[in-house]
Order: sequence, then C-alpha cells, then structure tokens
Amino acid sequence: MTAERSLGEIKLAHRPKSFWYPYNTLRNVGVLEQLLASAGLDLLQLCRGPHGKIADIGAADGDLAFLLEKMGLSVDLIDNEPTNFNHLEGAQILKEALRSTVAIQTVDLDSQFTLSGKKYDAIFLLGVLYHLKNPFFVLEKVAAIARYCFLSTRIARQTDNGQSISQGPIAYLLGPRECNNDSTNFWIFSDEGLKRLINRTGWDLLSYLSIGVTSNSTPANPERDERAFCLLRSKIVPTISASPNPVPAHKDTVKTMISWNTATAASGKVYVSIDGQPESLFATSRQGSAAANWIRTGCTYEFRLYDSNHTRLLDKVVVATAIQESQAAHGRPFNDPYAEFGHER
Repeated sequence: MTAERSLGEIKLAHRPKSFWYPYNTLRNVGVLEQLLASAGLDLLQLCRGPHGKIADIGAADGDLAFLLEKMGLSVDLIDNEPTNFNHLEGAQILKEALRSTVAIQTVDLDSQFTLSGKKYDAIFLLGVLYHLKNPFFVLEKVAAIARYCFLSTRIARQTDNGQSISQGPIAYLLGPRECNNDSTNFWIFSDEGLKRLINRTGWDLLSYLSIGVTSNSTPANPERDERAFCLLRSKIVPTISASPNPVPAHKDTVKTMISWNTATAASGKVYVSIDGQPESLFATSRQGSAAANWIRTGCTYEFRLYDSNHTRLLDKVVVATAIQESQAAHGRPFNDPYAEFGHER
C-alpha cells in the first residue's frame, strides 16, 4: 500500500488520473503471498534463480515490475503497445521518474511470438489469459522459458442462464461486447478447464486459490466475478526447490524437503554448499525429493542441480532460516520499499 501511494503521487505529478491504468495492480501482492505460503515457498528465493531475471507480462503501467525491481530483482516489463491502456507511455514515464533499469518490451502475445531466447526464473502473467486468442500457445511458450509462473485469470462456474460448467474442463467464448464492452476479452475457463489447460501446456500446479464470487460466478456479469490465482512450476525447464523455505528458526536442526527435476531423460546431480564452503553431493537422479533434516539457524545452504557430468548448472536454490530472512529484508525497512523513489532532485 505504501508503494501504491508513492507510485500514485509520481503518476499524478506527470499526467492526470484518467491517463493511467485504472486498476490497483499491487493489490495482487497479498494474494501472491497466500499462494506462496500454501506451497511453502518464498518470493525472493523463488525469483533469485540461475537466470537472474524475471518478467511481468501484461504489466499495464508497470507498478508490480518497478516494485519487484526495488526488492532487488532484475525485471523485464512486457506488454503489447497497441493494446496497452496508454500505449506503454505510462511505463516509460515511471521508468524515467524512478531512474529504473527495467527493460520495457512490446510483444504481441496473439502472434507466434518469441522472447529473444531469454530464460526467466519467474514470469508474472496476471489478468492476461482471458485477453488472449490462443492461451494454450502462450502458456506452452512460457513453460519453455520460465521456471515458475504466477498466473491469474477470470473463471466461471455457470453461464448467465444458470447452466453449470464447474464440473467440466470447459472454456466459454465471450461475445465481442459481452464482458465489460471489451472486444479483447475472449476465453473464460471453468475451474477444471483452467487446471487441464495448465497440465497440458507443461506446468505443475503448486498452489491454487480463487477470490471473488466463488459460488455462482459467470463469464461476464461484473457482480459475479471470480478470479483464479495459480503458482506454476515448469515441467520443461530444470528446477530445484525447497519447502519450507525459509525454514522456521529453531534451537536444534530443522528439516526442509528438496525437490528437483532435470526436465530431460538424463540424470542429474544435486550438490549442497554450506556457508560458501566446497559443495558435497546430496542426491543423484533425474527427478525426486529428499529431506535435508540438518538445517541449522545461522547457516546458509545453497542446493545446486547439475547435469549428470557435474559440468552445467541447471538450477539452484538458497535455503535459510526465517530469522535470517527477516534480518536481511532487502537492506532497507520493508514497510517503505519506495523510500528512495521520488521526483527529480
């Protein structure tokens, strides 16, 4: 909320309110925290992978992208200039005002697009899916370049005339003016339809929740709007994760589960380095899970997934205790992530 207020002040100093994207995109952060908590994962650890880059796709004015950058992450902001609310001018204004290094790219997701061969540790795809003509292609494409994806989209449990669609893997095709008088709204999935789409496009569903009208939602009625939020892990990109992470602080040793997948038929090797010391072998297999039940408060553990020859790093995760995370807290008070942001001095 502090970041939202700070961004709001900067926006109004440059353009009137009507110029800017009208929805509060940072309100999604609380829901993302719930997703992560139910999966036993930490946002910053998840985003700090071997690729050193995350992306916010369909970013509107870039509020989330600029907040994530302030949290120490390298971010690409990706949207389609012709369909963006202010044709990406708002994102450019904020980038200059914040002295940001966020890379702004225009990409038409309804085309057979490419993202310049980039790989990402995480992609945020919030409120975009139902604006896409071909959501299958987009999710499949993203699964090949990102370890994780935060996804949100509108779903429905019944049609406007009361016909239930909640039990079937169904997608409802909107008319051009049916939803919000917006012709860029296309597919509204049922709960089961969305989950099948996720599975068929190369993702594991790690956590899922829905908000809004969760009993009798419809595809178009603004008073019966339901949104699904998902945390996805690619089945195509090599990944290693720890759960819980950070682990609760304790006087004695505690346990976290390490899970990995090389995403190929070839075997892999998992090594661990404690406090920067030489690494030692933890596990050997293509995919699996194993308990590390010797985690101690005050130590940092980096688990690294390699190919079978131990020559190529595929992914890594740093495991720490909760007390270490709270002390680190990005090097500044977390309650004011935009403390250094402001106008030209």
